[in-house]
Amino acid sequence: MDITDSPSTSGVSSELEEIIKLMWGTHVKEDVFQRWTQGFNFSADEPTALIQWEGGPCAVLAPVQAFIIKTLITETWSSNCSNWREMEAEKVNRLLIRAACEILCQAYGGRKYMLVHLNDQETVTRSSCDKKLTDIDRSCILMERENLISSPKLDHRLDHRDFHSQLRVLSVDSSDEVEAFYLERIEMLRETFGVLLFLYSVMYTKGLEQLHNEVTDPGEPLIDGEYGYGSQCLINLMITGRAVAHVWNHDQDVGGLKLRGIDKQSKIGFLALLEHLRYCEVGSFLKNPINPVWVLGSETHLTVLFSFEKQLVSAETPSEVARRVFKSYDPEGNNFIAADLLQDVLGSLDLVSDTEYVEIMKKKMDADNLGIILLSAFMDEFFPEETPSVPDTFTLFHYNGLARSCPNNKVVYQEGSAVLLECNMKCVMESNPMLTCLQTKWPSIEVHWVLGSTPSLN
Repeated sequence: MDITDSPSTSGVSSELEEIIKLMWGTHVKEDVFQRWTQGFNFSADEPTALIQWEGGPCAVLAPVQAFIIKTLITETWSSNCSNWREMEAEKVNRLLIRAACEILCQAYGGRKYMLVHLNDQETVTRSSCDKKLTDIDRSCILMERENLISSPKLDHRLDHRDFHSQLRVLSVDSSDEVEAFYLERIEMLRETFGVLLFLYSVMYTKGLEQLHNEVTDPGEPLIDGEYGYGSQCLINLMITGRAVAHVWNHDQDVGGLKLRGIDKQSKIGFLALLEHLRYCEVGSFLKNPINPVWVLGSETHLTVLFSFEKQLVSAETPSEVARRVFKSYDPEGNNFIAADLLQDVLGSLDLVSDTEYVEIMKKKMDADNLGIILLSAFMDEFFPEETPSVPDTFTLFHYNGLARSCPNNKVVYQEGSAVLLECNMKCVMESNPMLTCLQTKWPSIEVHWVLGSTPSLN
């Protein structure tokens, strides 16, 4: 389908048309589109855990899940509530709406909040004409959830042309109005097109101009046309509000190209399995988020890790700040910098950076006159006593929205006891992707999972 020429987008603004094209490319594959047609549905076995029916929409579902958990954690901290895994439907709906509002607020481009929904008249017409069929479909959905097999493919679902022809937009001025909109239309989020409507709302609220400024290649769709996976730009947009392609701190100059990264500490973190192969570099803004919640990225899927341990996200110690600043001058990740950069590093840390003093320090830390300063030498000189701010033991939980990837095909949070060993040896085990991924943040971590088996990242 050529979106620009198709009548299927009649009634849709030109900016929304371009946003749709940015997401799918010029051709929407019907089978990929159908894999994205699901609502925000919760597990019968874990009231606050979202179910993912098929591969692809985890790029939206996992970040939304992470923000739901973030609210759960902060509310549990404030109320000392111990029954956080027991939740009534009304409370769960409010958690979902709050997560949606937070993500939209992060993406807010400064104009208005643009809430994408389906044509109300079309909804009314279909709802009255298909009422009997809808009742049957709901029974099918309940039956499918009981059996936990793949998502229902209902005959009367809109195809991508009909769906896009029925899109409408409501613009509002404040996050309170966003919350009121979703409270009134909670079923819109829960039903067939909930994920897509919310994603379009996030992108439209961000604005096409800002999306084009942040996305590395606007000609490359945010959703893979073959497999339906969300790009890193899309994942970062959902997690941080910035649709950038990289997960390192700040922008980096690589061979004369300005490559955009994460600009500040995020509310929700991100860890990547592929970092251990050096396919990417996850910066401290994502590794050390404000809340102890991390989206975990495997090669093909996104899941969520979280903890109620406050100290996992305590404020950075001076030595942690120094390590981060030093690494910002070491974009290749070599654990050393050119000696000539020492003055800049010291200045960035508000340490003494007079030229005479810097020359003395250069000679001391680069005794062999190699022209480099090692990270270890720098830390030993300026921050010799590094006191760990993270506890040695803590409890972790893991979420995977795909029932087929969960024990007994039940989407529930998997609990584990984590231990940080005294040695700093990293043991990469290809047979244990979860451990390999977690070691990109905690090199010496070991986790014993309550059920005895390691949760799947896929």
